[in-house]
Amino acid sequence: MKQIRSDILIIGSGISGLTAAILAAEQGLSVHIITKGDKPQESNTYYAQGGIVCKGKNDSPALLSKDILSAGSFINSSKAVEWVAMKGPGYVDSFLREKIGIPFSLGSDGNPELTQEAAHSLRRIYHHKDETGKAIEIGLLNYAEKMKNIKIFTSHIAIDLITNCHNSTDTQERYKKKCVLGAYALNINNGDVLTFISSVVVLATGGIGNVYQHTSNPAIATGDGIAMANRAGATILNAEFVQFHPTTLYHRDVDNFLITESLRGEGAVLINKYGYPFMKDYHPLADLAPRDEVAIAISREMEKSGTKYVKLDASRIKNIDLKERFPAIYEKCLSIGIDIEKDAIPVVPAAHYFCGGIKTNLDGRTEIEGLYAAGETACTGVHGANRLASVSLLEGLVFGYEIGMNCKKSIKNLPEKLLKTIPDWVFPKYEDEIDATLIKNDLLSVQTLMWNYTGIIRTKKRLNRALSDLNYLSHRVERFYQQASLTKNLIEMRNSVLVATIVTKAALMNNHSVGCHFV
Repeated sequence: MKQIRSDILIIGSGISGLTAAILAAEQGLSVHIITKGDKPQESNTYYAQGGIVCKGKNDSPALLSKDILSAGSFINSSKAVEWVAMKGPGYVDSFLREKIGIPFSLGSDGNPELTQEAAHSLRRIYHHKDETGKAIEIGLLNYAEKMKNIKIFTSHIAIDLITNCHNSTDTQERYKKKCVLGAYALNINNGDVLTFISSVVVLATGGIGNVYQHTSNPAIATGDGIAMANRAGATILNAEFVQFHPTTLYHRDVDNFLITESLRGEGAVLINKYGYPFMKDYHPLADLAPRDEVAIAISREMEKSGTKYVKLDASRIKNIDLKERFPAIYEKCLSIGIDIEKDAIPVVPAAHYFCGGIKTNLDGRTEIEGLYAAGETACTGVHGANRLASVSLLEGLVFGYEIGMNCKKSIKNLPEKLLKTIPDWVFPKYEDEIDATLIKNDLLSVQTLMWNYTGIIRTKKRLNRALSDLNYLSHRVERFYQQASLTKNLIEMRNSVLVATIVTKAALMNNHSVGCHFV
């Protein structure tokens, strides 16, 4: 099979991947984007509701930094936090709003309307009603699709990174400095495995939410980039810090629907089955406490009252039109018989955001030459032990921007002699048939283990049980992977088991409750 070559290969099509692609392409570079969705907009970015941090009245980089550090329990990288706080708001205005034309909701003065979310000192968040991520994703995608030197491969899932040390048939390469050369990817529609070659690869594959039984993430969030980077030898940092969003819709007919924190920012209140507003008993900031505190409080309240959910009362919000401000939530709830202007919304915590990831520097570079990471896949140190609301899109924008502007200096002409030593994908001689039910049940086992044992509240016994069971599953899945026909589900299963193991090991090694990691 012929090698498909480009200056830059980007795996993932969310805010960080598309931003990097646009800025790199504008410098004349050829860019290939791989995304496993059949539609390129399918990403964590698309489903982000709340907003993106910009700059509020009487705001400053120092005040934003203080809020980010406080939410992250001060184990953040102070340099990375300062970097994002200094550069981010400017990029939101100059790049997203002015260049790309993202239609942020406007106030009566014609400027972007500002909202507030938990643990922010003031209103500083731009939004597009309650579909901010969708507006950003579609805007970036429309811009990128007009550029001739960007090519998007939908329905392609990356299998593994290609490096000189691991994949070259020249044994002398294993003694040289490790560098990335591209990636193998499965065409989901026809089963072909393609060899993408590039001296710069950007991992922007999103989070790990579907490693858990309950998540706000779309089905594509299976930690693929983190697993590939780990297998290639990159460092995975802060993996114990999995943020659980306090409020996802609890209903038998609805999966993975987020109820944005902005509702609480506007005045909605969490209540238990007796109608009591319990958050004031758990934290001085009550309903505007950091996410980890709210998720733990809800978990304890459910355990105390023997219920499977609590409720979020938005009927107390009197100063805004809920239908106009939160149309997606209003319509979704109304479709299952809940009028949020009158009825409290049943909610439950769910895995939401991975604060850890692939270790990078402020340029988005990893320890492997030519390999970059950005967005939720990366760990820049911005979030520390817990992410401040609406900083995720900001971080993805900032590091996608930096990669797009600066990766040109990492591009090098790969020697033909070396590229000829990179083999095409080798299929098993005798391929086992895929039993979809077995894969589905194995994935459910991982998700259940992680939810029950490596979830919101953890104990040493639970974590040890999880690791033991995951080790057994890992050997079984890897053995089957070596012998079976490739499918999207099998690749995701392999990645999910590995990521679950990485998270559980990190949680076992940290004996101290901090941020999202509560022992």
